[in-house]
Amino acid sequence: MASSKIEFAVNMTCQSCVSKIKNSLVSVDGVDNVDVDLQQKTVVVDTSLPSSVIQSHIESTGLRAILRGYGFQSGGEQHAAVAMLGGDTGYSYGKVKGVVRLVQLDNDHCVIDGTIDGLSPGRHGLHIHECGDISQGCGSVGEHFSLQNTRHGGPDDDPQNRHTGDLGNIEADESGRATFRLVDKVLKVWDVIGRSVVVTEGADDLGKGNSPNSLKDGNSGERLSCGIISRSAGLFENQKQICACDGVTIWDERDRPVVGAGRRVTQSSLCAYI
Repeated sequence: MASSKIEFAVNMTCQSCVSKIKNSLVSVDGVDNVDVDLQQKTVVVDTSLPSSVIQSHIESTGLRAILRGYGFQSGGEQHAAVAMLGGDTGYSYGKVKGVVRLVQLDNDHCVIDGTIDGLSPGRHGLHIHECGDISQGCGSVGEHFSLQNTRHGGPDDDPQNRHTGDLGNIEADESGRATFRLVDKVLKVWDVIGRSVVVTEGADDLGKGNSPNSLKDGNSGERLSCGIISRSAGLFENQKQICACDGVTIWDERDRPVVGAGRRVTQSSLCAYI
């Protein structure tokens, strides 16, 4: 599976912290390289694992890790995006919420990395929809995004036999959490900025079922949660460590409420570290 670089800000204070981080990751399958910079307080990991898995390993040392950038290191333009399902730029019909990140490794490989909570255990369809309009919840995001007006299919199907936004299924564990990292050869980040990500109640039959909806949406059922896809920071593009709105550091940020008491800002989007 294609490897990508993930950059974390980590509140390190000494060389012992560096050693702890390296030891927590060096023997993990799916981690190819770990670069720790104590002075810049950054950890860059080459990996084929979901970002949340790497974050958990780093935080097992007792240090806090904040995902700051995702992508690759080259002389070209970076393409990265994020969707907050059920958050400020999303909608949920229940308790289903999460974050889905997209990064274009090259012209043929797009990584879709995410964590979604509140699902029922089992498989759930994940799709890119054509619109970023959540004015009527997930009912106004349109149909599956398709550049060539093709039928519905699975992520491994030929581009002529799938929608551009057909990402297949993700699997939720017994706690209702789905942690995933998909690599798609059809989707391009620059085509989906401003569109939306949707997770469904049921599994996607990948266009191979007997239902009339099989070739339309995989017969995957109700749309549970959705989020608008926005551009996000690529590797080494986000240098913020203190929020200009209220002086909260990135390591303290997640202990504060998004708005209201405890924060002096009313628009959390101004202070989002994504």
